[in-house]
Amino acid sequence: MTEVLEGVELSIVVPVFNEEESVGPLVTRIRTAMAGFLEPWELILVDDGSTDRTLPNARKELSHQELRLKIIELQKNFGQTAAMQAGIDAAAGRLIVTLDGDLQNDPADIPHMVAAIEERGLDLLVGWRQNRRDALILRKIPSWCANLLIGKITGVKLHDYGCSLKIYRGSVIKQVKLMGEMHRFIPAWVAGVVPSSRIGEMPVTHHARHYGTSKYGISRTFRVVLDLLAVLFFMRYKARPGHFFGSIGLAAGGLSALILFYLAIDKFILGNDIGTRPMLIVGVMLFLSSIQLITTGILSEMMARAYFRDNEPTSYIVRQTFVREPPHA
Repeated sequence: MTEVLEGVELSIVVPVFNEEESVGPLVTRIRTAMAGFLEPWELILVDDGSTDRTLPNARKELSHQELRLKIIELQKNFGQTAAMQAGIDAAAGRLIVTLDGDLQNDPADIPHMVAAIEERGLDLLVGWRQNRRDALILRKIPSWCANLLIGKITGVKLHDYGCSLKIYRGSVIKQVKLMGEMHRFIPAWVAGVVPSSRIGEMPVTHHARHYGTSKYGISRTFRVVLDLLAVLFFMRYKARPGHFFGSIGLAAGGLSALILFYLAIDKFILGNDIGTRPMLIVGVMLFLSSIQLITTGILSEMMARAYFRDNEPTSYIVRQTFVREPPHA
């Protein structure tokens, strides 16, 4: 992992996948937006296994003399979360900005977000697309539902979890490990290492997509629900998974004990036949389930200790990196 280096104030991380028409205009817009930014900054493009001319078009931007640019080529398509993690790992800035590479996020918002995160004393500032330029049925309505559900379950109240335009303190986001498709839950993960009061949001500009096609569809709504369950589990039980499985196991065992005790009285004191009663099967199955859940909890505790003891493997593989440093760097 790259440490925060003295002299670089801001790192801008942009994962790109099959954005051959967007990557050039994106770099131009970022350069224009940051023209008045007086502190040293860098741009990191992460090519997530593109199959078009995204990488060659990005490498053309290395010719800009005044631009500190790093292009990371991943070995294959690992997904947006892994690409974002690769960029964050390579970032050297005290502050780190992430945004999409499809030109829907506006780089002109970045200087305002830098000022806002410092003024408000936050560790994470999330963009809020108040006037979102996306399809109502396929994008907006599922997003609104997901935002309400995520806020309710995680306790981090935001209007727009899905906006990729975010700014973090580098020392904080580098404590968070992103895996799977968990980039949409970054505020919830950050809330695991800092108080939720240090997470805020601000309105940002959102543009309609002009090039390429969206990488998301209505099917992601179902994946969000599954991912949210995983987030809830990790937020509450990451360090003590045995409590989760053990609690369910003890509840099942307690219910099994009550059922079997009642049947024992019915059999040995009242003299009734219980051999064909469904309650006996339920009681025995609950007892077996209790044992299985408790042993699963013990095994999960052992795995959790190994997880915290060993170094975690990265969720991506870098093929090569191209770097352009300005002459005065």
